[in-house]
Amino acid sequence: MKYDGYRVRLERDGDRVRLITRGGYNWTSRYPWIVETARKIRQRQFVLDGEAVVLGVDGISDFNALHSRKHDHEVQFCAFDILAEGGDDLPMLPLSMRKTSLRRLLARRPEGVFVNPFEWA
Repeated sequence: MKYDGYRVRLERDGDRVRLITRGGYNWTSRYPWIVETARKIRQRQFVLDGEAVVLGVDGISDFNALHSRKHDHEVQFCAFDILAEGGDDLPMLPLSMRKTSLRRLLARRPEGVFVNPFEWA
């Protein structure tokens, strides 16, 4: 299953959390639930790549709801890669190792940030 949303990078460095678009725009204030959730993750330094999405009651992403900006407080982050953790850059590691690190980071299933469960099957 592919989630249809906006591609963003979720960066946390201590208490500072940022959401950066592919075009370099800072959307941190646009999606407060993602920011709040990122601050609850035990690891205090990481960079994740993923999609900002609005999920319907059926669990399917609703791009029109996302695009309308009427649901910014409901937008969640679907993580699909980890680019840095604890000060270490990870892109040179094999994808399988990065996905393992990503699963471990999000193992407590923080509400508002999730990993696409279909990628792990």
